Amino acid sequence: MHTIQDAWSEGNARKAVDCFTENAIYSSPPSRGHQGRENLYQHLGGAEGPVVPMKIEWHHLVFDPTQQLGMGEFTFQYHLQTHGVVVVKFSQVLISNWREYDVPSDQIWSKFVGPNDF
Repeated sequence: MHTIQDAWSEGNARKAVDCFTENAIYSSPPSRGHQGRENLYQHLGGAEGPVVPMKIEWHHLVFDPTQQLGMGEFTFQYHLQTHGVVVVKFSQVLISNWREYDVPSDQIWSKFVGPNDF
């Protein structure tokens, strides 16, 4: 997850997608998203990189090794800023499924979550 964070900040789509399986599914419901590492590579800007810089900041990351499931709360900046949650499934240390839910907000994380900041 930290490699993805670094890759997005660097505009390095290849470094980011190397964290995913060949047939990974990446979605943000209700969008059906992108399937396959190469489709995701193009979605993240391909060799040219993203049109505008992107950045993700993790607030909480958790992992259940028994189920190979993880989740993280994040702030993401691209064309706009969003706060959200991603649920990921791992297969042999690579991400096979990424499903995120996010909400646009101009507020900083601590203001967005209010008194429930932990």
